[in-house]
Amino acid sequence: MAIIANTLIALTGLLHVGFLVLEMFLWTGPRGRAVFRMTQEQAETTRVLAANQGLYNGFLAAGLFWSLIQSEPSFAFELKVFFLVCVIVAAIYGAWLVKPRILLIQGGPAIAALVFLLLAF
Repeated sequence: MAIIANTLIALTGLLHVGFLVLEMFLWTGPRGRAVFRMTQEQAETTRVLAANQGLYNGFLAAGLFWSLIQSEPSFAFELKVFFLVCVIVAAIYGAWLVKPRILLIQGGPAIAALVFLLLAF
């Protein structure tokens, strides 16, 4: 169970690195506009907000990776729970305000990781 949980935590972290790249560096390009179905004008108008959002996704990724390399088991567990819950809350909020699919894409791996983490505990 712990191996599955850690694998899902790593996957969640990698997804958030991907979100960081998309929101900070690809937002106004063809890829970013296609993913978020925006015109060039919309992308330019929201570029700074997206970059800020991407930075926060980077912090979530950093926390998830930190939790995987933390050598003290109880602190590593607390970090994992904290950062997974942060991701899940962000996914719920995004699903509520933007589109429900966010809960599946962003929240799905984090929810699964948290379930396996708690089962392994």
